[in-house]
Amino acid sequence: MLINIDAADKTAVESAIFLSFGAQASQMQAVPEKIRLEHEAARLFMRLYQRRFGVSMRHIWHNEPAKPDVSCYIEQQRLDLEIAHLYGSEAEAMLLLGRELSQPTREALMQQQQVPAEQRLLSALDRLIHQKAGKTYDSERVWLVIRNTHPHWFGQQLPQFRRQIVLPDAQPFEQIWLVADYRGEHGIHALYPPELA
Repeated sequence: MLINIDAADKTAVESAIFLSFGAQASQMQAVPEKIRLEHEAARLFMRLYQRRFGVSMRHIWHNEPAKPDVSCYIEQQRLDLEIAHLYGSEAEAMLLLGRELSQPTREALMQQQQVPAEQRLLSALDRLIHQKAGKTYDSERVWLVIRNTHPHWFGQQLPQFRRQIVLPDAQPFEQIWLVADYRGEHGIHALYPPELA
């Protein structure tokens, strides 16, 4: 199933996702939250990348599971984007996404508050990159885009961990980018390769 998204309206990145289902516009509500979040992150990254480098990124669509999450065009070349969201833990993800929290989840959140935020940040970032790098993608060119959703990890804190991240020997990503905060107010940071930093 391909979901076409018109990326022309860059100002609507956080207010709406424009999905083209032809005559089936009423199905917009049926789009799973995971796909909606992936498209929001992809559009936000594309807007920030265009602003920073002055290149055209346009027209995104969602892929089947064997391919990276989203495909787009950078200038005239196809580019696949694997999208990930950075949370401190599953418990924090539930809290940030507004999920109902069980008592064990509440206790886990309390325990996490005892660990310094910077240690949790590096651990979560490292775990996420290794998880995504372990996958096989049906793609000639794929970038990993990580959107930081944690409200206490700020843009200026994240790049300092770039040198501490150890990538697996065999990983499929041409580039790894970090959207420094949920709204993109602190821009994007290249995590890989080193020469992009």
